[in-house]
Amino acid sequence: MNLSEINNILEGLGISKENPGSSTGKEFFGAGPQIVSHTPINGQELASVTQTTREEYEAIMAKSDEAFKVWRTMPAPKRGEIVRQYGNKLRENKDLLGRLVSLEMGKSLQEGWGEVQEMIDICDFAVGLSRQLYGLTMHSERPSHRMYEQWHPMGTVGIISAFNFPVAVWCWNAAIAWVCGDVCVWKPSEKVPLCGIACQNIFNEVLEENNLPEGISCLVNGGVEVGEWMTQDKRMPLISATGSIRMGKIVGQTVAARLGKTILELGGNNAIIISEKADIESTLVGAVFGAVGTAGQRCTSTRRLIIHESQYDNVIAALKKAYDQLRIGNPLDMNNHVGPLIDTLAVEQYEIALAAIKEQGGTMIVEGEVLQGDEYSSGCYVKPCIAEVENHFAIVQHETFAPILYVMKYKDLDEAIALQNGVPQGLSSAIMTTDMRESELFLSAAGSDCGIANVNIGTSGAEIGGAFGGEKETGGGRESGSDAWKAYMRRQTNTINYSKEVPLAQGIKFDL
Repeated sequence: MNLSEINNILEGLGISKENPGSSTGKEFFGAGPQIVSHTPINGQELASVTQTTREEYEAIMAKSDEAFKVWRTMPAPKRGEIVRQYGNKLRENKDLLGRLVSLEMGKSLQEGWGEVQEMIDICDFAVGLSRQLYGLTMHSERPSHRMYEQWHPMGTVGIISAFNFPVAVWCWNAAIAWVCGDVCVWKPSEKVPLCGIACQNIFNEVLEENNLPEGISCLVNGGVEVGEWMTQDKRMPLISATGSIRMGKIVGQTVAARLGKTILELGGNNAIIISEKADIESTLVGAVFGAVGTAGQRCTSTRRLIIHESQYDNVIAALKKAYDQLRIGNPLDMNNHVGPLIDTLAVEQYEIALAAIKEQGGTMIVEGEVLQGDEYSSGCYVKPCIAEVENHFAIVQHETFAPILYVMKYKDLDEAIALQNGVPQGLSSAIMTTDMRESELFLSAAGSDCGIANVNIGTSGAEIGGAFGGEKETGGGRESGSDAWKAYMRRQTNTINYSKEVPLAQGIKFDL
């Protein structure tokens, strides 16, 4: 992609060479130092965004508080109408925004468009949800009383997102929070700040067309310090944070210390069990994409293959053949399968992991390396690799955000499930089998301990409508579908006495 094409993308999304990084909606301001965004495709500087200062942060929080008082009084279906309009704006900008995602983050163009499609899908879901924020009516033990529960907005929701899904994860949270009556303050990853500017610019069109107040959608930018302001802020009753387990533990402890609530979406160490009764051909598609898609930088990326000993040699041979066919290069070229890692720090972690595999006793089946040459001038391109390991190795227990696939054998399904569950993370899992008994055991209480358990599809990807999230050190949070909306609201129980008496609960007498 030449400079002119890049400029067309940036200009089409309202992004300048230098951009104020703090916003309450239509208003942008920025007095802080610059964050410069580089594309991992070739290392080229794209544009810069100012970091949010403490003064700007306080102004944003004041404005969000004002907006909440207005937004919460708007009927939920009316809030859904605003989200519907935003979804339509995303449809209009799908090509440009998808290209920006690929350009700034480095994922393939198809995945960039796919991520914007996730935004569109969650907007559609949220529109329907805006008419389904149901409570319950319950029978009271007291005569002539009615008891029910209802749900109310919480206030300002803080959203801290990661670089690997620079737009979709924010929208998963924001679209649901908005229809619930909350307002949002978003801190994108400092590695992909331009995507945040673009999303805010698109939403601003909806704000202007509907004459809505500042503060419904707010943007802050910066590093750890800005995140700390949010997690420590009692004005944010809920923090939704996506990132590493280390980050999540800090966020969780900080927010819990002020008795706030969190939605944590943290690491994955996802496995596919390949049964002796698996359809190997269809298995390979899901396994290989899960391992190398987004250069292994999805929280749902396939990290481990647990293969039945009778199928092991066949699967390994097929994997080698598939890996030989992988094309690595510019992700905007749709002929390529694998793009770059996000930055050279990620490359360093990849190299550390390769060394650790060998030190801990693993055997490389497909060797990994950092790629050199003009096509890989950013220094962010690595070769996807496969290593034969044991599940207990320290490096296997740790999630490396890179295209490293671990393989191991099993004898019976109970052993395979124990291996699948035998890591600190609990996000996504899958079994490949044509045997109903095996699939049902895997999905039972004695099966996978993950938040997502699939049969005959891989671990990678999330479908809007299901609650997305995982257990154990993945954090326990749920986003996107099902009843995940309840995390963005506060529950209230109400009792109405329509009699002329005042009977007390449990038959207690209190005569005056």
